[in-house]
Amino acid sequence: MFDDEDKPEQSASDAPGVVVPAESGGTPPPTAVPDAGEAAGADAEKAAMVEQAKSRVAAVKESLADKATASPPTAPGAPKPPVKKKEEGPKPVDASGDVLVKKLRQHFSSGIGEATSFLTQLSIRVDAENILAVCAFLRDDPGAQFNYLSDLTCVHYPMRTEAPLEVVYNLFSIARNVRVRLKVELAEGESVDSVTSVWPAADWMEREVYDLFGVSFRNHPDMRRILLPVDWEGHPLRKDYPLEFIENAWTKRHLPEMTDVQREQLDQRRAYGLEILSVPQERMMREILQSGKEVMPKDK
Repeated sequence: MFDDEDKPEQSASDAPGVVVPAESGGTPPPTAVPDAGEAAGADAEKAAMVEQAKSRVAAVKESLADKATASPPTAPGAPKPPVKKKEEGPKPVDASGDVLVKKLRQHFSSGIGEATSFLTQLSIRVDAENILAVCAFLRDDPGAQFNYLSDLTCVHYPMRTEAPLEVVYNLFSIARNVRVRLKVELAEGESVDSVTSVWPAADWMEREVYDLFGVSFRNHPDMRRILLPVDWEGHPLRKDYPLEFIENAWTKRHLPEMTDVQREQLDQRRAYGLEILSVPQERMMREILQSGKEVMPKDK
């Protein structure tokens, strides 16, 4: 037996924790290969970790299965209630019981027609022959005091053959803060009395209705077009008026075709201030119209 002093010295390669580099040939040295006992221990540890993972997975599956058996399968839900249709909006209601309507019928009898109320807006139909007297009454009566004509316009109903035009008067009482709408139905070519004697502001409004709808107002101080030329044909706000950008009689009459010489003469006159109201673009209108170019897109 050897004493401790006689033990051979341990080489650096045998010291624990020291990695010995492999030989140049790629084969590890004998000292780098673990003992059989150490290798077996590592395999056992790895096998234990695998078993632990398997047991955890099995436990999760078992808990899920327990939950599924504990809660009974849900029955199919009740059918959903039918979708409610969109509620219809407010509709006009009969206003025969209105105080103002009763007062008008008391004074004008059959000259007052249907009366309706829509969102607190009172509308009364009046015969054409009574409109002037009704307007004067509504202005002067102490209980009405409709001293302001806020608007005068027209509506075209082409499908209503007997009375396709309807003149609308929107009145306002400044003192009472109340509004009322009067409606007068007119046949094609029928005229109605002007209310400029009641409200002078009706002057330009009636001219606009005459210009764009073709309704003539009797006893108007200046019954002529206000937006279009005097010799224009047709009334653009009627629903049967063509929307296409087309050539009409007015453009043919006032924008004649010009030769190059005539264009040069026109430019010279314009240079001397003799044609201050004429511009070249006006003369080009017929070229645009005749070319058939779609200037404005139309709804398909």
